[in-house]
Amino acid sequence: MSEKVSEKVSAGDRVVAAGFAAGWKLVPLLPQRPTAAVFRFLADRVWSRRGKSVRRLESNLARVTGLRPGSRELSELTRAGMRSYFRYFHEIFRLPSMDRGELVRRTHVIGAEHVHGNVAAGRGVVLALPHMGNWDQAGAWLVGVGHPFTTVAERLRPESLFHRYVAFREGLGMEVLPLTGGDGHNFGTLATRVRKGGVVCLPAERDLTKSGVEVSFFGATTKYPAGPPLLAVQTGAALLPAIVYFVGDDWGIHIHPELPVPAEGTRQEKVAAVAQGLADVFEKGISEHPEDWHMLQRLWLDDLPPQREPR
Repeated sequence: MSEKVSEKVSAGDRVVAAGFAAGWKLVPLLPQRPTAAVFRFLADRVWSRRGKSVRRLESNLARVTGLRPGSRELSELTRAGMRSYFRYFHEIFRLPSMDRGELVRRTHVIGAEHVHGNVAAGRGVVLALPHMGNWDQAGAWLVGVGHPFTTVAERLRPESLFHRYVAFREGLGMEVLPLTGGDGHNFGTLATRVRKGGVVCLPAERDLTKSGVEVSFFGATTKYPAGPPLLAVQTGAALLPAIVYFVGDDWGIHIHPELPVPAEGTRQEKVAAVAQGLADVFEKGISEHPEDWHMLQRLWLDDLPPQREPR
C-alpha cells in the first residue's frame, strides 16, 4: 500500500515540476492579459471545487476577519484569495523577463528608509514577512534598489522543482540557502551575513515544530519561526516586519520600523517578546489585506489534529 502511495505522489510531483518548467518557458512568450485571465479562470475553478486547501484558506480567513463561516462574504473573500494566490504564480513565471526598472517603478513602498538607513550605517537588516502578495517580486524590488540579500527556501519535491525555484530566485539576485539538506549551518550563515551589514529576508508566521515560538495571533495560539527574532537578539541586526500585497496591477510593500529587543530577560524571553511583536504587526497587515494572505495550511495549534505531533 505504501509503495503505491509513494508512486502516486511521485507521479504527481513530476507533473507539478513539468508544469512549472513549462510556465517559466512559455508564459513570458505570451501576452500578459490573456495569460492573467487564464490564471484567474484556474483560480476560480479550484475555488469552486472547494478542495482541502480552499476550505483551509476559508477557515483561516474566517479567523482573521470574523466573517461568519458559510457566509457569502467569506466565500467571496476566499475566491479573491485564490485569485491572489494564482496571480502570484502567474507573476513568478514572468518575473525573470520583466524589466527591472519597470518593476521598481511599479512597486509602491512605505518605509523603505528603514532598510536604506540601516544598511548605509553598516548595520545588518532582517526583513520578516508573512506569506502575502508576491514575496518574490518584493525580493526583486529589494535587489533592484541596491540590496541583494540572503533567504532560506523550503526543499520542494521533486528535487528538480526545488532546483528550478532556486535558479529562479538566484536569477533575481538572491542568495538561497536550503531549509533542509544543506550544510546544517543556515543560522550561522545568516548571522554572518547580517553581522557584515547585509540583508536577510525570511518568512516568519508559520513554524509548527518543536523549535517554533508560541505567540498569540488573532486571539489564538500559533508558533512563529525562532530564526528572525533570534537573529535580532544575538547579532543586533534590525528586525523589520514587512507586509507585501497587491495594488491594482502593481505591488505594495509596507516596511515597518524596527522591532525593539528587550534590554532585560533571558535569551528565550527576549526571543518570545520579539516574536510577539512580529505577530502584532502581521495581524494589522493581514487585517488590511486579507485577500492577499496565502495561508492554505493549518496555522493555529487548536486546528491541529488531536494526538499528533505538529509537522
